Amino acid sequence: MTIRFTMDKITKDGDPVLRKTAEKVSFPLSEEHRQLAEDMMTYLVVSQDPEQNEKYGLRPGVGLAANQVGESLQMTAILIPSEDPAEEDDEPYFKGVIFNPVIISETVGRVALETGEGCLSVDEDVPGFVPRSKKIKVRYQDEKGDTYEKTLRNYPAIVFQHEIDHLHGKLYYDHINKAEPWKVDDNTKYV
Repeated sequence: MTIRFTMDKITKDGDPVLRKTAEKVSFPLSEEHRQLAEDMMTYLVVSQDPEQNEKYGLRPGVGLAANQVGESLQMTAILIPSEDPAEEDDEPYFKGVIFNPVIISETVGRVALETGEGCLSVDEDVPGFVPRSKKIKVRYQDEKGDTYEKTLRNYPAIVFQHEIDHLHGKLYYDHINKAEPWKVDDNTKYV
């Protein structure tokens, strides 16, 4: 497995590409876009393998948007491990590169990660809760251009929302209450 993206190739906070709305991807995919998708997924696979991660000096990730590697395109690789970490050989909860994703519905109920969120493009820790919709329905295309809809809850919903935000020029800390970063309303649960 050849890894093309290492930490020095990850676009860092402050680069204008992270604040742009990404361009829609057209189908069939060009060879360049197909290779980009493969390279983004390779980063996630290698970053989640402790031995390989150390070898390449990567930060572990569950998502990597195209603009995080300098390409303003509506595509993001997502690799959410199995919900049961004790099952090492278990299939991932979700593994794929999604194109032109849109959140088509979301609940009023909110969730936030107890430890806050992080991002491969943001080197410094920005503490605080990031309230997100507890349940979302997403429409997206796969690498063949086929359209899918998927309903996600809790942690997977957080991951998808974080990645889709990237495609619209938003970073996780944009959602943090600046005055009281660790305060959320009674409608928000922690995962």
